[in-house]
Amino acid sequence: MLYHLFELLKDLPGAGLFQFLTFRAAIALIISLLISLAFGEKLIDRLRGLQVRETVRNLGLAGEKKKQGTPTMGGLIILAAILVPTILMANLNNVYIMLLLFVTVWMGFIGFTDDYIKVFKRNKGGLRGRTKIIGQVIAGLVVGIVMYLSDGVLIRSTITDHPDIANYCQKHYPHAAHCEVVDIEKEGKKSMYVNYNAPVTNVPFLKTYQFDYRSVLVFLGEGYQKWAFLIYIPIIIFIITAVSNAANLTDGIDGLATGLSAIAVTVLGFFAYLSGNLMFADYLNIMYLPQCGELLVFAAAFIGACTGFLWYNAYPAQVFMGDTGSLALGGIIATLAIVVRKELLIPLLCGIFLLENLSVIIQVSYFKYTKRKYGEGRRVFLMSPLHHHYQKKGIHESKIVARFWIVGLLLAVLTIVTLKVR
Repeated sequence: MLYHLFELLKDLPGAGLFQFLTFRAAIALIISLLISLAFGEKLIDRLRGLQVRETVRNLGLAGEKKKQGTPTMGGLIILAAILVPTILMANLNNVYIMLLLFVTVWMGFIGFTDDYIKVFKRNKGGLRGRTKIIGQVIAGLVVGIVMYLSDGVLIRSTITDHPDIANYCQKHYPHAAHCEVVDIEKEGKKSMYVNYNAPVTNVPFLKTYQFDYRSVLVFLGEGYQKWAFLIYIPIIIFIITAVSNAANLTDGIDGLATGLSAIAVTVLGFFAYLSGNLMFADYLNIMYLPQCGELLVFAAAFIGACTGFLWYNAYPAQVFMGDTGSLALGGIIATLAIVVRKELLIPLLCGIFLLENLSVIIQVSYFKYTKRKYGEGRRVFLMSPLHHHYQKKGIHESKIVARFWIVGLLLAVLTIVTLKVR
């Protein structure tokens, strides 16, 4: 809103500052921090007054009784601290911003509904698992369709010495949802580019190769490209569902999911800035995505929201985010990675989330297998998800969180290093 206001008032002294992406991102981060710190304490008091308290299951973990009665649904703090600065400071006509705002609100709504049923309906099961999955699938479906069909989602490549410019799109991108050749003049120099939209992504460690989802369907023969949505959209749905559930599983001890999410989005915000800048994208030989840089504002608001929430969520937590926050965090991380065409880096960047998810899958699968084979279920871990395994080993949860953060930071650095190790 302020971005659009100062765009109209750009002739006023100082109004031009709002045209600078980094300035708006910095202000968004400050606003989100202030909202989460100021709004957080009031919301926690309000949640206590409404008896919105966490019911802790008896898992035999150290310190779990102290958590009984801690207010939950604190994810509302995170959502408010993301949405308000983004609406104020970002370009709301940007398709990527609109997409991230949708995912934030929609996934937050699913999580809020789940928490509401648990707390106010006294139903410990919350929202039915099938219903929750359907909600996540809808989010993935919307993201997939927008990324596949929207004219605002573009990749820009330079055209050099091509004799048949008139038929360039028809020849090279016959099945692209959008393709046009444009002349752009900058600093007195004219350049010719092609703007197109295709289901492609950057591949880690390979400098010149871009993975085209359409190539999976080459066995269909001539015209196989037009069926790309059959593979692309289901993969997007899977990624968003998997990462949001992984974030939900990771949110088991104070500050763990919040800190890891902030680390992941810091890297993705950095990627968005690089991908949205022609000079950096060209130097690093990554896709240039016009308008993608605007996501830096959203990422800054996200980082500020998580950092401010940690003020209350760090051990010993004064509030839990609940599914209201965890599902939204996972959905946002997945969508950001997809938008900046870095979804293949999710297993590395979100390695802790992946391990938490795998620990549950391995534990449940092995228990069922051994029960069927030996008549008695056996376990790989003392308890899953993985952070509970270490709690069972007697490690204090604050130390587990700190160590997981350190591993998360290491994975984040390795993810950034992939830009050059190719």
